Amino acid sequence: MPILNKDMTLCISLSARPSNNGTRFHNFLYQELGLNWIYKAFAPTDLPNAIAGVRGLGIRGCAVSMPYKEDVIALVDRMDASAAAIDSVNTIVNDAGVLTAYNTDYTAIAQLIERNAIDPASSVLLRGSGGMAKATAAAFRDAGFSRVTVVARNEKPGQALAGLYGFGWQAEVGESTADVLVNVTPIGMAGGPESSSLSFPEAAVAAAKVVFDVVALPAETPLIKAGRAAGKTVITGAEVATIQALEQFVLYTGITPTPEQVAAAEEFTRAQ
Repeated sequence: MPILNKDMTLCISLSARPSNNGTRFHNFLYQELGLNWIYKAFAPTDLPNAIAGVRGLGIRGCAVSMPYKEDVIALVDRMDASAAAIDSVNTIVNDAGVLTAYNTDYTAIAQLIERNAIDPASSVLLRGSGGMAKATAAAFRDAGFSRVTVVARNEKPGQALAGLYGFGWQAEVGESTADVLVNVTPIGMAGGPESSSLSFPEAAVAAAKVVFDVVALPAETPLIKAGRAAGKTVITGAEVATIQALEQFVLYTGITPTPEQVAAAEEFTRAQ
């Protein structure tokens, strides 16, 4: 990593509970590619002022995580089709003070559905109704899934999300089961009030074929651990984070690292 200097290009992330995943991934690739760039994670106390800082300080790129993926929409200048289609933002690119919003979460989810050859005829329980849930629901819909039920305690956004994609809605998991379980809530997230909780009951895990948790920290959430122990196909939030971070890296820098460089960055990120 170059010594800090006045010519460095800065990229950041904004999250209620920042992790080192993006920081390690991006900074590793900056060093690998000899770029005079640096990446730093932040937990903003004032989102509008944080975005104003991106614009005013010439910060090149800004990753956006829970719970700000929808709140930043009113603060940017342009919405790329990837973000406008689902009203959810996870990436902001600053071009000379003009902020354009993107969503690379969708790309990550879509790639993982295809990579794991999940059958579109499968039934799906998708827990969550926020910005990341929108990206996830859209990816499943576009991959041909129709037997999807959105599980969300908050009825209004839950029903809105379900209605947007023609899915069902229910307030609680209860005794429901499905072939695919997808957690898109902070349940199981390190540092949160439910960090040790399962986002789906053990009976639902036992009945499932695929267990998918978008929570990236820790990589082995309680749900992922339960899925592994039960011999299920598991898809982790760390996998989502790597794919979406790579897409962000390309948007920020205009450079596409080699598969070997990406694999090395992923290994470095996991080793924290």
